[in-house]
Amino acid sequence: MNAIISASELASDLAGTTPPVLLDIRWQLSVTKAAGEPPFDGRAEYTAGHIPGAVYVDLDQELASPPGARGRHPLPDTARFGAAMRRAGVSADRAVVVYDGGQGWAAARAWWLLRWAGHPDVRVLDGGLPSWEGPLETDVPAPAEGDFTPEPGAVELLDADGAAALARSGVLFDARAGERYRGEVEPIDRVGGHIPGAVSAPTNENVGADGRFLPAEDLAARFKSLGATEGAGVGVYCGSGVSGAHEVLALAVAGIPAGLYVGSWSEWSADPERPVAVGPDPQ
Repeated sequence: MNAIISASELASDLAGTTPPVLLDIRWQLSVTKAAGEPPFDGRAEYTAGHIPGAVYVDLDQELASPPGARGRHPLPDTARFGAAMRRAGVSADRAVVVYDGGQGWAAARAWWLLRWAGHPDVRVLDGGLPSWEGPLETDVPAPAEGDFTPEPGAVELLDADGAAALARSGVLFDARAGERYRGEVEPIDRVGGHIPGAVSAPTNENVGADGRFLPAEDLAARFKSLGATEGAGVGVYCGSGVSGAHEVLALAVAGIPAGLYVGSWSEWSADPERPVAVGPDPQ
């Protein structure tokens, strides 16, 4: 099953007899705003206009636990996540499509969580809402309660020790911007740099100018050149397990399974006992 879906394919599926459950995951990384500038409000963006039938899901509240020792976006409580998905109409035997405002990170986080929790049919709208050429609506749907019950473990989840081990035995990709990997800047976490042995692979290089993924063969060639050769274990981390999910999605498009270290740099760097590497060299 392809992990992504085009806008034209989605329009066709929504017009079919068994349309997918559609989830709107609009979100932005929290950064300091200019004086007087309001913070990003995904729900307000949703209510101003969304793909017909889409249900809004809040990444910070429903796709993550509160920030803490396990990072800025730890795994959500399984029962709470399941309840949120059922409220949105998610059932085990019905396809799900997720989208966001175009960056793809938030939609990929929802895709990864649903796959990790055992849902068999989840896809991301390639290019997000900007790729949609159909009408938008402001009505908020009231879907029938779904029956999805999470069964975690369907895809690989890495912890800090597992990520460190994979950086030695296989390939661990750092999906953040190169300057954060090198430790030149660190706008959010306690210290800059990367997990020793990790390879820089910024996730924004997996998409074109329109925000859509590069062709699968191009992605496969990119990851192979960075060390994801046949038989090698592959893992990904980022700042807090959001953009890293987007890289796992890109790897899936390329036909390469990969684990995700959800705690990522926000968990790793918070522990002063964990080693930190800086500069362009993985070690």
